[in-house]
Amino acid sequence: MDFPALSVDVQPRPWTGRYDGDGEAHLRWWQAVTPHSQTRQDGSPLRADPPVRVTPSADADAGIGAAARPAAILGFCSDEGVRRNKGRTGAAAAPAAIRSALGPLAYHSGRPVADAGDVVVRDGELEAGQARAGLAVAALLDAGRLTMVLGGGHETAYASYLGVAGSRAVRDGQRLGVLNLDAHFDLRDEAAPSSGTPFLQMARAEAAAGRELNYAVVGISEPNNTRALFSTADKLGVKYLLDEECTAGAAEAFVADFLSGIDVLYLTIDLDVLPAAVAPGVSAPAAYGVPLPVISAVCRQVVASGKLLHADVAELNPAFDIDNRTARVAARLVSILLG
Repeated sequence: MDFPALSVDVQPRPWTGRYDGDGEAHLRWWQAVTPHSQTRQDGSPLRADPPVRVTPSADADAGIGAAARPAAILGFCSDEGVRRNKGRTGAAAAPAAIRSALGPLAYHSGRPVADAGDVVVRDGELEAGQARAGLAVAALLDAGRLTMVLGGGHETAYASYLGVAGSRAVRDGQRLGVLNLDAHFDLRDEAAPSSGTPFLQMARAEAAAGRELNYAVVGISEPNNTRALFSTADKLGVKYLLDEECTAGAAEAFVADFLSGIDVLYLTIDLDVLPAAVAPGVSAPAAYGVPLPVISAVCRQVVASGKLLHADVAELNPAFDIDNRTARVAARLVSILLG
């Protein structure tokens, strides 16, 4: 399989897990994921194969979505945005923790999956790290990959956006939607970018490109978002569903309506959308949260739509996790999205 050449900071490492045998009936994720064969660190120009136009597939009704596209996983090791947002740091260790939790899970997908390694934010240089991750995501998307970024704090979202917005799918005029599963809008207007600013950054970048940000959020916690943030959301035309309104039926209808108005989707999951008992290992644990069955159903819904272009999972903080509970939830969601 031909892969685009990338510039990353850490080469993919071997995955590990339980061994039951080599046949397809015994596969687990650690056996199915292969290292990205042409990753390099020399900063040379990116090469990409001819792009694949993403459209709802004929298999969408069967729940397969874009099953023909191989997937690529990229780690974004950062908690600089969380530090700037005065949160609990530790999310930089999340990509390794998610890989460790995903590796032993049974592999039921027919989709080829490659690990492209990690982009690492060092010495507080968040913006440079986001730019590097964006270049890698764009190259993988242009090569026809379904991309998955493992964050990192939710500053991961702007890194993902740079890649999605820089991809040919968006440059060629396909209508992009950004769906955030999150207790927070992350629309803060701050002097320095952080984990609380990515979607306002996206809105401004889209406006500079002559587009409007098509942004929706499932799981907003009213007590954890100020009136100023609600006002910003209203001014930007953000669609949102409060956590207390997130029944299975309401979430399905909300997401279906959002999907009907876009061509390609960037899905971002902030794990603090889940109840603290389910996801304790985050910077800001949720007192209420959206039930895991609702979140997993939304993931299946977007996969089945055939419109999923890119996804990321953010805000896992292994230092505050309990029995790897949050990492296991993150791994389960990744397995759904790449299944």
